Amino acid sequence: MGDTEEVKLLGVWFSPYAIRPKIALRIKSVDYDYFEEDLFGSKSELLLKSNPVHKKVPVLIHNNKPILESLNIVEYIDETWNASGPSILPSHPHDRAQARFWSAFVDDKVFLRFFLAKYLLSSSNLN
Repeated sequence: MGDTEEVKLLGVWFSPYAIRPKIALRIKSVDYDYFEEDLFGSKSELLLKSNPVHKKVPVLIHNNKPILESLNIVEYIDETWNASGPSILPSHPHDRAQARFWSAFVDDKVFLRFFLAKYLLSSSNLN
């Protein structure tokens, strides 16, 4: 890829979903601009324009084209910068399917429960 590429990542510091693309970009040695979003206040115009349906992070913007959802972003990074750094996902289709399965498992079972527990604990402190 050329030096004139523009790569932006919209995220929030506490989101494991936003950390995934950061790690992938680092593995592939891709220079990018990071934009911290305020999900509880007013969302940036860039976020609303880039993800008008869900209005959530992470969003990777590559040459003004948004890519949404963390696993999609990681796959996009791996395919787009395939000559840079090691491969992120396995090359064999079955192994890639297994990697996607375990990623979804962690999302659904680990991250979701972690955030629910954190939210419930912080909500109970408000009363």
